[in-house]
Amino acid sequence: MVAESINPIISTFLSSIISYLPHFFAGLLIFIIGLILAEILKKILLSLFHLLKLKIILSQWKVASEKEVKIWEEIFGELLRWSVVVLFLIPAAEVWGLSKITGVFNQLLFYLPNVLISVVIGFVGIIFGHLIADLVKQSVKSVRPASAVMLSAFARYAVIFFTVLIVMNQLGIAQDLIRILFTGIVAMLALAGGLAFGLGGKELAKDLLDTLRKKF
Repeated sequence: MVAESINPIISTFLSSIISYLPHFFAGLLIFIIGLILAEILKKILLSLFHLLKLKIILSQWKVASEKEVKIWEEIFGELLRWSVVVLFLIPAAEVWGLSKITGVFNQLLFYLPNVLISVVIGFVGIIFGHLIADLVKQSVKSVRPASAVMLSAFARYAVIFFTVLIVMNQLGIAQDLIRILFTGIVAMLALAGGLAFGLGGKELAKDLLDTLRKKF
């Protein structure tokens, strides 16, 4: 009696598995193709970077060390690889019948361009920080050699700080807080500049006003 009631359940279960196996293997094949293609494209991108000799060029220009450039090259390669993987995961999940997961992958795929732009901004920001630091160091070195290193480091980290704010804003992380912080920093710099000019440059301002009054 028990066997008669269990047999239909087992047969239904086995038939559903057998009917699902073609969908499973089709989705698995799509996913494996995506993994292989993603790895190939990553190697092609890294080979292209190596062919362009970015590490050597940027290190010779003293805007970034070879180790830093290698890290960024790996980041770009991994970003490309995972973009291709997610791109192939979407049809694979559709074949597997995972419609809810497909929606999540679609949102992730639409978010990836923001990540790519953020990585580019971070890379350019670090290079720009090195350039500004070197410019400040060479400019101040002839006047105040003791302060050159400190001012160049301050300029570099200031550029990196603003780059981090821009990257976080691009990624959509605490955008309101970043806007408030950026507005506060600009207001602080404007106030500091106004006070510095008002207190330290009042003699200059007085001379200019006296000159204008004599002319007119």
